[in-house]
Formats: sequence, structure tokens, C-alpha cells
Amino acid sequence: VRCSEVVGAPRRTPGAAQRGAGERAVAPRFYEAFSMRGYPRRSMAKIRVSYEYSEAEDKSIRLGLFLIACGILSLFILCFCWLSPTLQSMRSKPANCTVISVSCLEERFECVFTCGADCKGTSLYPCLQIFVNNSESNSVALLHYDEQQLVLNPKCSYVPKCERDNQKMQQDIQRLEHYWSKEGKNQSFTCFFNPQRRPDDVLWQRSHDASVLLHCVLWPMVSLLVGTLIVLLTVCARSLAVRAEAIQKRKFS
Repeated sequence: VRCSEVVGAPRRTPGAAQRGAGERAVAPRFYEAFSMRGYPRRSMAKIRVSYEYSEAEDKSIRLGLFLIACGILSLFILCFCWLSPTLQSMRSKPANCTVISVSCLEERFECVFTCGADCKGTSLYPCLQIFVNNSESNSVALLHYDEQQLVLNPKCSYVPKCERDNQKMQQDIQRLEHYWSKEGKNQSFTCFFNPQRRPDDVLWQRSHDASVLLHCVLWPMVSLLVGTLIVLLTVCARSLAVRAEAIQKRKFS
């Protein structure tokens, strides 16, 4: 029994076989002609080139993002640690001060010194008090070296560097006492005071000035701008390269 005589089996004529072969031959030529125009393949190649960065470009983008993150983080840290104390220091007003009295108290204060990684100890230093006349408020105030020493010991005018030898610190205090008692007495000099926070205290000098504000803002902004420029230039260069490659493919297609 022939296969064509089986019930339900389709019969194929020579004309149908030739048409099927012709369709199979036309389909590859049509696909090749469609691909030659560049519609599917060119778009896929363009997308693949647009989103695939080289190793050097990838490193440049990572460097730019790292600089941006460092700039933002350092801006917050510097503003928190330095900007607030600097603004408080800048609020102090200059005034003319004149030394009225200089005295050294019998009371001793403790300080902690370090002599190594695991070596610490305490020492005692005398308290030097220098009272001045504040010309702005026309009142008597206690002179301090700067804001840090004012916070460290509000009762004393000067806090020496803590040493193991108490005699050395005492000599430093005696030297300052002699200077302010003999040479600095009745001499007018510029001091700084904050009438809102501590009207009874004046400072010999400020711990922070306007240069601290400049550094707190300048270097984080430089890092932020450099990182942004690196990322933008890398992306723009890649975009231009993709466009140039697309134009070149369009010419040779």
C-alpha cells in the first residue's frame, strides 16, 4: 500500500513541491536583504555598544563616583567638626583690653599626660589668673589663651602642656606670670569676647579664623566637581564614540 493511499494522508503534487522549494529559497534571500538594510542588526549593535564600556572607561567612572562620595562625606564631616566651632569663634568681637592684676592660685589642677602606647599618668599644674579691663563692656574679665583652653579649664588663664615633670609646668606658669606682671601690665592689646555666651571671659587669640571656613568648603567642593567632571566627560566621550561608529556603519551599509 502506498503512503498516498493511507486515509487522511495529504497528497503532494509536483507543483506544490516546487512552490515549497521556491518559498524556502526566497525566505533566506528576503532575510538577507532585510538584514543588509541594517534594521535589526544595526539597532542591536548600537544598543550593545552604547551600554558596554571599556575597562578604562569603567575605571574612570568608578573614580569619579568615588570622588563624588568623598566630597559629600568630607563636607558633612568637616562642617560638623570644624564649621560649628569656627562660626562660634567668629562671633566673638574684638575689643581693647588692659591688664589689671596677675595672680597665681595655690590650688593645683590635674592633667593627663601620655608617655607611650600604654603609658599614662597625671600631673599637677598651678593656676594662673590674668584679669583685664574690657573696653567694650567696661567691665573686668578673665583672660584666656583661646577657646580650647577656656573649655578645658574656665578658672585659669593658661593651661600648660601636660608633662611628667611638674616642675617644668610650674616654670612655664612662672614665666608667663613674670611677663604679664612686669611687661604686659597697663598695656592695651586686642582681645576677643562673646557677650552672649561668656561676657566675663575674653580671649587672647581665636582658635579658628576665616581660613578654616575656606578649607571646610573648598576641598570637598573641589573633590565633588572633579568627580562630576570625570563622570560627565567619560559618558560624553562614550556617546560620541557610539555616534561615530553608527555613522561609519551607515556609510558602509
